[in-house]
Amino acid sequence: MNDPKTEAKYESILLRVLWMIVFLLVWQVAQFILGAVVLVQLVYRLFYGAPNASLMNFGDSLSQFLAQIGRFGTFHSDQKPWPFADWPAPRAPEGEAPHTVPPAPHPARDEEPKL
Repeated sequence: MNDPKTEAKYESILLRVLWMIVFLLVWQVAQFILGAVVLVQLVYRLFYGAPNASLMNFGDSLSQFLAQIGRFGTFHSDQKPWPFADWPAPRAPEGEAPHTVPPAPHPARDEEPKL
């Protein structure tokens, strides 16, 4: 007869292989998005003289997500990446300071609309 522990382990590895295939496809999409963020950030940097803070944060989070997929795929971690775990929080920038945009002035909220 088959050993229940062996069967459970076999089913567990099959499930992991399926998740690895899913995350491999997600990796391909995320890698393309990261490449697009890099190009947009380069154009932004050339135009404004400093990188965009939102793109910096998103790019850092996305690169950490790709690292999580890599760790899961290489059996370094049993923790599945997002959406099974929290989305990685961006770290503080270590390079250039981001481009800052001053807040736009807005009219007082109590004013009556002018017709």
